Amino acid sequence: MTFHSEESGFCVLRVKARGHRELVTVVGHAAAVSAGEWITASGEWVNDRTYGSQFRSRFLKASAPTSTEGIERYLGSGMIRGIGPVYAKKLVRVFREQVFDVIETDPERLREVDGIGPVRAERITAAWAEQKAVREIMMFLHTHGVGTARAVRIFRTYGTDAVQVMSENPYRLARDIRGIGFKTADAIAMRLGVEKSAMIRLRAGISHALTEAMDDGHCGLPAKELLPGAAALLDAPEDLVRTAVEEELAAGNVVADAAGDTPCVFLAGLYGAERGIAGRLHRIAAGPPPWPHIDPDKALPWVERRIGITLAESQEAAVRLALSSKVLVITGGPGVGKTTIVNAILRILAAKGATLALCAPTGRAARRMTETSGLEARTIHRLLEVDPMSGGFRRDADNPVDCDLLVVDEASMVDVLLMHALLKAVPDHAALLIVGDIDQLPSVGPGQVLADIIGSGAVPVIRLTEVFRQAAKSRIIVNAHRINDGVVPDLDRPDGESDFYFVPADDPESAVPRILELVRTRIPRRFGLDAVRDIQVLCPMNRGGVGARSLNIELQAALNPAGERKVERFGWTFAPGDKVMQVENDYDKEVYNGDIGRIDDVDPELGEVAARFDDRVVNYGFGELDALVPAYATTIHKSQGSEYPAVVIPLMTQHYVMLQRNLLYTGVTRGKRLVVLVGQRKAIAIAVKAASVRRRWSKLREWMEPQPAAP
Repeated sequence: MTFHSEESGFCVLRVKARGHRELVTVVGHAAAVSAGEWITASGEWVNDRTYGSQFRSRFLKASAPTSTEGIERYLGSGMIRGIGPVYAKKLVRVFREQVFDVIETDPERLREVDGIGPVRAERITAAWAEQKAVREIMMFLHTHGVGTARAVRIFRTYGTDAVQVMSENPYRLARDIRGIGFKTADAIAMRLGVEKSAMIRLRAGISHALTEAMDDGHCGLPAKELLPGAAALLDAPEDLVRTAVEEELAAGNVVADAAGDTPCVFLAGLYGAERGIAGRLHRIAAGPPPWPHIDPDKALPWVERRIGITLAESQEAAVRLALSSKVLVITGGPGVGKTTIVNAILRILAAKGATLALCAPTGRAARRMTETSGLEARTIHRLLEVDPMSGGFRRDADNPVDCDLLVVDEASMVDVLLMHALLKAVPDHAALLIVGDIDQLPSVGPGQVLADIIGSGAVPVIRLTEVFRQAAKSRIIVNAHRINDGVVPDLDRPDGESDFYFVPADDPESAVPRILELVRTRIPRRFGLDAVRDIQVLCPMNRGGVGARSLNIELQAALNPAGERKVERFGWTFAPGDKVMQVENDYDKEVYNGDIGRIDDVDPELGEVAARFDDRVVNYGFGELDALVPAYATTIHKSQGSEYPAVVIPLMTQHYVMLQRNLLYTGVTRGKRLVVLVGQRKAIAIAVKAASVRRRWSKLREWMEPQPAAP
């Protein structure tokens, strides 16, 4: 045993193999493996530049040794607690090849061995039973088509209950274990003999259909969509699916209610979270602000001198309202002075001794907030103090954040579940300032919290529209506002230097080489930017020839071709220097969906990839690399809350299904120094005209709206 990770199961073994004179290096995954055991491994030979020839196993099964030499080595390896090399030798000398049978069926006989008393005998028996359970679980999982790496994850999640859990309800795997979806759990269930019409399967399918809708931003679905959709997914009659919905309703897993006039079915957690957001906002908004009365006629001239800016009329009005409001929303596009207003409010309240807390949904947005305000801003997850064990937060109603004012920036990105957790941790006495751009894309997660709060009319809203003179010099900002107003941006070639360009390309075949040339040479040479660190390609979608997936492969080959030190997993190649993105929240590692980092190293011996996020190195086992994707190109959705020195946005009519005004607007406003659109004028025109945003099924706006008084 050269290496074995308890967590991921990754192991490096030195194996005496038939037909090989020297020991062979085998790398793979196993829940438990020990010197002396027999292993069966299937996979392929690789020639690692650092470690030489290795057998990389896709499937690895260990079984108990049969020779006295193997048994002695196995028992002496430390695998069985209470037996070391000395007692291993004694046990084999007394019981020979029958030693395992003695431990399992006649443990009293262990005391025939010199030095083994009742306590040690009991410890050996218990440890053997545990190892046997591990082995049986792995055999069970392998038999039912689960690969070794996933089997290790299942064993680590459920321990010795794994077989029982899988036998009783294999669909729990999809809910509890990262990397196992409904389809994988369903395939396992079929192997276990679960009938297609079994209620356990149909109920799991209802949850899956609603979870998939959640991935599209919905908190629920109209009943008339859910029933036929789930019936098609499950290949089951609609009346059986209706019965499954009724059972899920009775169990409290889903809730039936109307969104407007449409009967819907909601996931219970999201339904409760939306209702909770409305309740908390109403409660926080009640009562006076926590600071003493501030005379704005004195405070405004004072703060103008401090920040060295004369506030415009609209900005003055916003500051006045903020000083007298318990809850306030400030919304507007780039260049309209949101940051100036927030800084003025913070300066005034800090001078009055108010305790301030600042947060944003992403690390990049929080850092930008820190830079512009001079005050510490944290991600929402850090502010709420994630508990890695539970995935919940330590800050809540019983342990609220210590503040008189909480400022939430980039609020358009915050989904229902995160906003609910945040508002639970805001003390009742505190004030709340919500800042965001309502015209950007809604959150990747479920709901449309900012839009619903603004649309409800339940709290005061400042909507800023005036672009200030300095900002108006930027073609990025001018064109962003044109897009938002439904006007095609100025695509003509600018006179002299500019921060906004259009590069025509009639089809994907011509667009891809132009994008590669822009990123690799033209932009770095002309603007002095680093091709990997500073330039981000933002795509309307993942699929297609100019989608994020295809462009990532092209850009990775052009900007950072992999050497020998690399690993291929989950359809991607990872090598030192690669730009990568985390695609799910990992509370243990403290990296979150959308975080971008660079790979420092790939270590085949340890089976680990080291990725650097800002100043922190995070290690991933090879089996955990489904949480990372290359990030030379990413979708505009994934770029929310981030800014980049330069962005390149391909726009082709093949993206038709995704071409929306708020998508293009969000992409353009991600660029700080440079935006380059590559593609067809027609595609840009389609996006600008498509203002109709797909409806997200949610109830927050209804919960927020003031209820009419009873007669």
